Amino acid sequence: MFRSFAVFNYRVWFIGALVSNIGTWMQATAQSWVVLTELTDNDPAAMGITMALQFGPPLLLVSVSGWVTDRFDRRHLLIATQSALLLLALTTGILLLTGVMTLGMMYGIALTSGVVMAFDNPARQTFVSDVVARERASNAIALNAASFNGARMIGPAVAGVMIVAVGTGWVFLVNAVTFLAMGVALFLIRPAELVPRAKSPSGARLADGFRYVARRPDLIVTFTMVFLIGAMGMNFPIFASTMALEFGQEADGFGLLSSILAVGSLAGALMAAQRDRARIRVLILAALGFGLASIASVLMPSYWGYALTLILVGFMVVTTLTTANGYVQTTTDPAVRGRVMALYVAILMGGTPLGAPIIGAIAGEFGPRVAILVGASAGILAFGIGLTWMLVSGRIRRHEHRRFALRISETMPIPVAPAPEQFSDQVAGGTALPVQDSETDPPTSAHAVREPTR
Repeated sequence: MFRSFAVFNYRVWFIGALVSNIGTWMQATAQSWVVLTELTDNDPAAMGITMALQFGPPLLLVSVSGWVTDRFDRRHLLIATQSALLLLALTTGILLLTGVMTLGMMYGIALTSGVVMAFDNPARQTFVSDVVARERASNAIALNAASFNGARMIGPAVAGVMIVAVGTGWVFLVNAVTFLAMGVALFLIRPAELVPRAKSPSGARLADGFRYVARRPDLIVTFTMVFLIGAMGMNFPIFASTMALEFGQEADGFGLLSSILAVGSLAGALMAAQRDRARIRVLILAALGFGLASIASVLMPSYWGYALTLILVGFMVVTTLTTANGYVQTTTDPAVRGRVMALYVAILMGGTPLGAPIIGAIAGEFGPRVAILVGASAGILAFGIGLTWMLVSGRIRRHEHRRFALRISETMPIPVAPAPEQFSDQVAGGTALPVQDSETDPPTSAHAVREPTR
């Protein structure tokens, strides 16, 4: 489960990311509560607009951010983006403590943060492949998710207590301090021990990532599922805050819900870390589980009943996203991985500007339970799309010898059309890129993904 910790650079990265993630979750909780209770009169729609402004830029800047991630040193890029996010958190905290913060100013800060995150997220996602060797990539990605969700157990609960005790401004200032941990980690990482990566030549085009994904039906299906769940199902700040108010809770009750959600999320990430590779069937089944768990949460009549169902919701959503992330990274050509991951992040986060205002309006007009049901339906629809693709592509068929049994063939090669010249030799000329996705195939089998030419 923790085999990536054998790498010094990954240990340093993990510790810095864990501390920084705690502060990030503290700020996310405080920002939602400020917009909902201090800058508006319990208006979920305003929360939806804030989330749309914050998560919209990754979608709009996907081509540029992906190209930058592939073209430049990711470690230096992360130092720049983390420094910018530190300054934004510091500014927000000062504005809140001095009492001059307005809703319009919060919108502007959310938009600026979104622009920085458009470059920070794909760089962080793909930097993992620079820190560990390819055979450890799936494990490292899952442990990153564990760090993120472990911090989610701590951050919101601490933020809730701080908001009640000293106010929201101090939460943003604490988050600014936690960014220093990531900065120290990036400086301590040994560049000489980073895995050599395939860099895009100067002639690389912004659209190469789009062309690559267009030639991969499995990635199109994965991105579609992630978009649906990200746009409609992952609006947890809206769901948790409005449900907390419905149950008569204050900021600490809201923060506790986020932490309880993280319990299941952490369990899902650790289970993903135990798997030797990401499998697309796990992604499809987890999408169904997310939809069913969300429906169960709607039926809960009490605060603690709702809180307990969030453990299952968190488990399913993190299993879905961790599997999708690992599958995309480990089956994508290194020469375009930054652009493909930028597209992945844009689809995951960029769906929020479309879904969050809708979910916020539904929660304000019809109540949070109806809004959660809409999110649940997105998970079930994502499952339907994934299952349909498995059937149509021939990956699920009747067993040859057992009458009522099905057979899943996940090692079928993925057809890749002729790739641009700057892609690695592995996919040039239309070579199929097989996916090692069967539990019965050892890593050295003929079905394994070959190490691309560097």
